[in-house]
Amino acid sequence: MKKKDIAAYLLRLTEAVERFAPPLAPKPDFSSADAFIWRRSSGGEFHPVVSVNCVELALLKGIEQQSDILFNNTQRFAQGFSANNALLWGARGMGKSSLIKAVHGALSNRGTLKLIEIHREDIDALPDLLLTLSQSSFRFIVFCDDLSFEGSETTYKALKSALDGGVEGRPKNVIFYATTNRRHLIARNIMENESATAINPNEVIDEKVSLSDRFGLWVGFHNCSQDDYLLMVFSYVDHYKLAVSPELVRSEALEWSITRGARSGRVAWQFICDLAGRLGQSL
Repeated sequence: MKKKDIAAYLLRLTEAVERFAPPLAPKPDFSSADAFIWRRSSGGEFHPVVSVNCVELALLKGIEQQSDILFNNTQRFAQGFSANNALLWGARGMGKSSLIKAVHGALSNRGTLKLIEIHREDIDALPDLLLTLSQSSFRFIVFCDDLSFEGSETTYKALKSALDGGVEGRPKNVIFYATTNRRHLIARNIMENESATAINPNEVIDEKVSLSDRFGLWVGFHNCSQDDYLLMVFSYVDHYKLAVSPELVRSEALEWSITRGARSGRVAWQFICDLAGRLGQSL
């Protein structure tokens, strides 16, 4: 076969391969929104969130100290200074994910700070996400809600490496925030069960606890008191101008918390939604 015939054949072969190859993911347009959801299952596309489900930072009562810590850390990052990855852990319904979204909302008005949500099941692909984000001029909060690991899962190792343990390290324009009900992300009984069959039990526990150590900032959330719960309720009542007597609000809010068996920011918000609906108002 002549050289020109070989060249023509290779060209046709290349064109055929290109036709059957999956299309490249479009280059993300991060200027189109302030927040995105990243899904590996859809080819690693960034889905813009037109309206982020968040409340104003000032409405998050009972967690003022946690709010100040996270806001200051995020503000430094948004200004281009050093900041830490943050793990928000503790009681259910106390505003961990709400605080992350509220802080982003308070600091995203300049348009350079973006919020990227990654789902728990896609954590092992976090290095791919970070690589894409590192090529952008924007600054990103990568956010994973309700992060924890069960049984023999090993995806936590990818997270450890991506946060700051790999050769490349975390991109300077990316910070990682996660929420969890567990301080160490992995249930203690799972670590103890694995340790029982290990040659050196302490090494098993140390390896998995070290995942939490990758977060320079630990922000704890605890069950709220009755006073804090009522403070949350009345804050919402005032903000949304709900026309109802304080005595009725107090009695109904306490009854609501008793029927739910808990007091938290989430329970307070659910009560307010119910109250507003009965008053014929939309929040």
